[in-house]
Amino acid sequence: MTDAETSNAPDCSPSPAVLALEAISHRYGDVVAVQLLSLSVTAGEVVCLLGPSGCGKTTALRVAAGLEAIQAGRILLGGAVIADEKWELPPERRNVGFLFQDYALFPHLDVAGNVAFGLQGMSAADRRARVAEVLEQVTLADCAERFPHELSGGQQQRVALARTLAPKPQLILLDEPFSSLDARMRDQVRDNTLHALKQSGAATLMVTHDAEEAMFMADRIAVMREGRLVQFGSPVALYCHPENAFVAEFFGEVNRFPGIVHNGMVATPFGDLPARGMAEGSTADVLVRPEALRLAPIHEGLDPKRAVTVIAARMLGRTSLIHLCICRQTGQELHLHSRMPGRFLPPENSILSVELDSAQAFVFPAD
Repeated sequence: MTDAETSNAPDCSPSPAVLALEAISHRYGDVVAVQLLSLSVTAGEVVCLLGPSGCGKTTALRVAAGLEAIQAGRILLGGAVIADEKWELPPERRNVGFLFQDYALFPHLDVAGNVAFGLQGMSAADRRARVAEVLEQVTLADCAERFPHELSGGQQQRVALARTLAPKPQLILLDEPFSSLDARMRDQVRDNTLHALKQSGAATLMVTHDAEEAMFMADRIAVMREGRLVQFGSPVALYCHPENAFVAEFFGEVNRFPGIVHNGMVATPFGDLPARGMAEGSTADVLVRPEALRLAPIHEGLDPKRAVTVIAARMLGRTSLIHLCICRQTGQELHLHSRMPGRFLPPENSILSVELDSAQAFVFPAD
């Protein structure tokens, strides 16, 4: 079976689950926030809940944390039921670490004091040793005596992470932990956080609305929409084998245009694409990632099978984005984007040949 075929199958992870959510449902009055959510997280694994604002991902995390009373379903931690519709283990007894958007550092305590706050039942020497160990993990060993107001946003985030890691929780819950950081700092802090989480060996469940962040951080991603789990699998499975247009579009820009199913295929300006399981004559949505449109100059004397006209080209650092039109070649008013590696800046109105990487093109029933 491929990743695509198994991404929504029952969870068959070889390692026992540290956290298991089973058929969790939660509502606020008449509003259903989460509906029949089931997933698991194993030791050393990072799972991301991904979706747009209001999809239920933060509610799911708060239910897992015990910050929202469970209404339906059950939660298992280390194989034991810790919450169901009749009983819940209080959050402070779950051996779970929390890191939320506001880091909630104590301003009157220095970094070492903040990290040591949750360490109970240890000698002073053991507490100092553990604080030093986790500060080393998050590369803040030289900041132990500084106070929160003396730190950058990224350093404050790492102090909060160190405090979360210090008691050695079996499960760590993260809610948009990088949202307050600027883009440049976010990349470095994400990298440091991932290394620290992996070194800890804890199971991690993290909420984000950023697909690139989820792909960077996660071993598996649970995509949510309107309270439901839409697709659950590895970043590669979700990016390369999306099960619907919502998932495909959530993982990056796509060129989208309609098509008609004929003999199991949909004709596109770049060749036919398979329309598996779709009825003859039905309308389809064709989604093509910009990197799937590979451009090249047309050599003199050669007539390309397919060509496009350049409207504009912009270098975006590691890639170039080319605005295209197939109007001149086909008479269709269809504007598209191609993303090419490195510096690729053809002149406006130039005509280029185009080839489609069909592995990055998808056909779904029309919405």
